[in-house]
Amino acid sequence: MKREFLLEMGVITGATAIVGAAVFFFLMPSHLSIGSVSGLAIVLHQYVPFSVSTITMVINVFLILLGFLFIGKEFSGKTVYTSILLPTVLAVLERIFPNISSMTGDQTLDAVCYVLVASLGMALLFNRNASSGGLDIVAKLLNKYLHIDIGKAVFLAGICAALSSALVYDKKTVILSLIGTYLNGVVVDYFVFGSNAKKRVCIISNKEEEIRRHLIHNIHGGATIYNIQGAYDLQPRREIIAIVDKHEYAQLIRYVEQVDPDAFITVCPINELIFKPKTKTVSRNQDSPAPQNGKE
Repeated sequence: MKREFLLEMGVITGATAIVGAAVFFFLMPSHLSIGSVSGLAIVLHQYVPFSVSTITMVINVFLILLGFLFIGKEFSGKTVYTSILLPTVLAVLERIFPNISSMTGDQTLDAVCYVLVASLGMALLFNRNASSGGLDIVAKLLNKYLHIDIGKAVFLAGICAALSSALVYDKKTVILSLIGTYLNGVVVDYFVFGSNAKKRVCIISNKEEEIRRHLIHNIHGGATIYNIQGAYDLQPRREIIAIVDKHEYAQLIRYVEQVDPDAFITVCPINELIFKPKTKTVSRNQDSPAPQNGKE
């Protein structure tokens, strides 16, 4: 248990450091305000005599207090940790590189690099049920008290932060900040869901038993079989439904096309699969009778 905790905190720390590095090396030199507290801090830095890391820390601490007061039990300790760690990373980088300049020499390239690098760090955090804090707390507050969908609330908070750049910078910076905010959400979704995307494959075939055996013994997956009835001829049929990843999908489709070219197949993408078994599954021979009470 302790080892798993240390591993998880190590990943969260590393991911937060990635986000911090992306902010420092790409956002700050180009004065971009891509939807985040750090982006807002870059704008406020033009008005107050404090470093970006200090402003980020002050805003995050204020939001943490709001979280404890108004979100309560829904407020995650991981969010507190990352909210404090991110400005700390920025402060360390400010000391190591006091006169940082654009690494690409181009504001647009800096925006692209930030989106790619920061999205990777954010995806790692989301996969550990954590976040970089900041505007995520604002989103939770909007969700709880204004009943705004959490996804829309995150986007709304990010857009507001991006629009703040209009107070200081030119139109190009504002537009890049808005586009970067949108693309950041798209790329995070890809990193979080893209590599783990699965497909729901529904098969109606006369070779149902062969396909079932192939799923279990060759693909080593499971399936659900439903009794259905065709609307045209009213004949009873059986439909196999399986959840497979992209490699299993290719293998399954090839096999079905071989054994039954006339099979009817529908495919739907699945971005998230939640399965929490309450009891251990007892394996038994495929020809053994099922338990009478319907439970394994």
